[in-house]
Amino acid sequence: MLKRPPQGEHRVVLHDVSWGTYQRLLAEQGNRGNPRFTYDRGMLEIISPSGEHEELKHTLALIVDALAEGLNIDTRGLGSTTFRRASLARGFAPDACFYIANVAHVKGKTNIDLAVDPPPDLVVEIDITCGSLDRLALFAAVGVVEVWRHDGKELAFYVRLEDGYVEREQSSVLPGVHRAAVAQFIKDSVTADRPTWLREMRQRVQAERGS
Repeated sequence: MLKRPPQGEHRVVLHDVSWGTYQRLLAEQGNRGNPRFTYDRGMLEIISPSGEHEELKHTLALIVDALAEGLNIDTRGLGSTTFRRASLARGFAPDACFYIANVAHVKGKTNIDLAVDPPPDLVVEIDITCGSLDRLALFAAVGVVEVWRHDGKELAFYVRLEDGYVEREQSSVLPGVHRAAVAQFIKDSVTADRPTWLREMRQRVQAERGS
């Protein structure tokens, strides 16, 4: 049975699109966040996210911020910034992303150039509709260290080893953070009011750090 996209979410994949066309689309889009473009060697995926997609993205970004704060780790979140590398003919705008180990390399920079700057250490990927592009392969090609991927039901951690990813239960960029704990935070966020959820999550992170 084909999985229908969530209401309000649209995804289109075009073939034989030139790098120049991709660049022109980004220029015409300007600072508008949607639709989002992913380019992989001639294939262009265009997605207009659903409400479910955006809520999961926001929730996971809040969790990363709370975990980093609790671990006293400096980060820089760049949201859905567009990253591109002409030499690889690849470009993407993640659902959310964070510099962690490489935060010092990008502090104060308003434009990130993957030709000279490192990619994000952590990318958050919401993949409810199972896109046609292999985004994990794309992230690996540009050197993203870790991907947290949620399909609308389950969360997975992918840690980069050489040219690909392996699934892990523990984060490599946020030491001591386990997938099961993050999945529970997501589950709790569905029923709790947001202030209570944020407060209790921070308290649990602090308690874990002190234990």
